Amino acid sequence: MNTEERKPFAERVGKKQWIAIAVVLVLGLGAGAMILRTSPAKPEAAGHSEAAGHGDGEHHEEGGKQAKEEGKDHDHDHGEAKGHADNEHHEEGKDKEKAATSEHKEDEEKIAFTDEQVKAADMTIESAGPARIKSSLQLPGEIKFNEDRTAHVVPRVAGVVDSVSADLGQEVKRGQVLAVLSSPSLSEQRSALQSAQRRLELARSTYEREKKLWEEKISPQQDYLQAQQAMQEAQIAVANANQKLLALGATPGSSALGRYELRAPFDGMVVEKHISLGESVGEAVNVFTISDLSTVWAEISVAANNLNLVRIGEPVSIRSSAFDQTATGKVSYVGSLIGAQTRTATARVTLTNPQRIWRPGLFVNVELVASETDAPVTVSAEAVQTVEDKPTVFLRVPGGFVPQHVQTGRSDGKRIEIVSGLKPGAAYAASGSFVVKSQQGKSSATHTH
Repeated sequence: MNTEERKPFAERVGKKQWIAIAVVLVLGLGAGAMILRTSPAKPEAAGHSEAAGHGDGEHHEEGGKQAKEEGKDHDHDHGEAKGHADNEHHEEGKDKEKAATSEHKEDEEKIAFTDEQVKAADMTIESAGPARIKSSLQLPGEIKFNEDRTAHVVPRVAGVVDSVSADLGQEVKRGQVLAVLSSPSLSEQRSALQSAQRRLELARSTYEREKKLWEEKISPQQDYLQAQQAMQEAQIAVANANQKLLALGATPGSSALGRYELRAPFDGMVVEKHISLGESVGEAVNVFTISDLSTVWAEISVAANNLNLVRIGEPVSIRSSAFDQTATGKVSYVGSLIGAQTRTATARVTLTNPQRIWRPGLFVNVELVASETDAPVTVSAEAVQTVEDKPTVFLRVPGGFVPQHVQTGRSDGKRIEIVSGLKPGAAYAASGSFVVKSQQGKSSATHTH
């Protein structure tokens, strides 16, 4: 073998050759890299790449979703705030619209009234407020004579009417002569009295003479005592005759023996008369009825279930069913018995009657308090008027009045409870509210026309 050939390969290869080999290797590696880059990825590489891509995608999607949610929340908050603001604005608009509608309605319904007109109509303005409402019990009654001040004038002897000086409905005084009778029996009584008086005069003179003789020792004492006894018996006879005449109501010293006078027992009015001139009347016949009408009785019929509410001394109000007149009094009597037919008891109220307004026979309504309760909102009874078949109160507003329909509750005739439709303190037309109602009717008619 050649020595040159036996030298190592490294020695035989020169420096330039090493450079060329290196260049070739670099180019080969570069070409391989190019081929790997353009060739399909291996499964593992593809899985790795897909995982990496999926992670990036999830991250991106979560970021987008979160951004979307944040944006949605932001839009929701903004929308909610905007909606709330719009709602408040809408509510405020509704309130303003409602207030404007109310003001418009009030202007349409307002009944114009100036302060001068209110004063000229004698109208009072009051405020609705609390009051004590008394629940009343209504009972039927009738005015009757005060029997304690009513007398039936009767002749106590039979006779014929000579004269009648009292007329029906006439006011008479105590002791005034109502009529004169001519009575034979009375004539006999007066004759008996006159005889007894004459016997007494004779017995007295005999007694005085016998007394003088006995004192002078001329007559015995026995004659004196007999004369004394006779005089005393004559005195008794005279007294007895006088008493009989007085019992008959006759005056003992009348010039006409048969004259019998009927006199008024007290001041009062002739409410009944059953006597006429020339009539023959018997004893114990009612010829006159005299009643003192300065006081009368109101008799009340009380059902059994109301007897516990009617007590002696209880104040009552009495109203006539025939005319507008009222009176007050107190229960003076409550009957203990209930009628078998009516099933009611009788109570009584004594009324003063100076003007003679309460006439016997007049039917009345008797009102007494059954219970008392406090009502938070009340108005005067005169304030409630009926408008469109509804109870209405006219509220005071600037420049006039506005009708307000209300729901009423209990009433005692003076105050009426307002259940709904009116607030405490509201100013309203009290007395004279009918003037406002009349003006409202005129306004409505004018507007319709």
